[in-house]
Amino acid sequence: MGARFEELAWRETPIGAISLRRRRDPALQVEVYEVKLDDEYLMSSLFPVAEIELARLGLAELTGDALDVVVGGLGLGYTACTALADPRVRALLVVEAIEDVIDWHRRGLLPFAAGLAEDPRTRFARADFFAAVAGDDGFDAEEPGRLFDAVLLDVDHSPRNVLHPSHAPFYTPDGLRRLAALLRPEGVFALWSDDPPDDEFIAALTEVFATARAHVVPFANPLTGGQSANTVYVAHR
Repeated sequence: MGARFEELAWRETPIGAISLRRRRDPALQVEVYEVKLDDEYLMSSLFPVAEIELARLGLAELTGDALDVVVGGLGLGYTACTALADPRVRALLVVEAIEDVIDWHRRGLLPFAAGLAEDPRTRFARADFFAAVAGDDGFDAEEPGRLFDAVLLDVDHSPRNVLHPSHAPFYTPDGLRRLAALLRPEGVFALWSDDPPDDEFIAALTEVFATARAHVVPFANPLTGGQSANTVYVAHR
């Protein structure tokens, strides 16, 4: 069975102390993996549904093969793994600001994300997603100005509840225009949010993209015995 609780990794970062923990939930009889930033929970393996739907809903908007995809924010790897499960994906660039998070996957600390780091289509870019959008070179330092078919983002709690004030300008029409410029003409931007659909953010998306939709993603919450929901925004050039 192993230890009831184990801290697998911990590191102080510019936005706080990030840690990866594994615990045994005695009620559910499962191993739970959790990411915390200081005392705040960022993600849990108990609630992967919306992270999976982020990739599924985003890629569903695309036609054709040989897709080049960016995942912003690696976390526990559910979005990246779901993207790789789509046979149309030719290349996956994972943009992650914290080297330790990348290292969790390279060290195989997350069994449900096995194979992500080893997949030949995967490349990790240790970079600030938001700084890359605001900069001149884009996401790929090896190919400045490279365009992508899809960008799937899961970093902040929501457009209104950001982890760092420097992220906030991204969620404005000006920030979204810079993101759209890194997409191919039929490209898609998809965003995970912990909040209900936000009309103001949808308006910002529709100012920049041809179409924008907020998908409410319900999921069973084993902690409450009820149902919870996240939001996935999908915008199409």
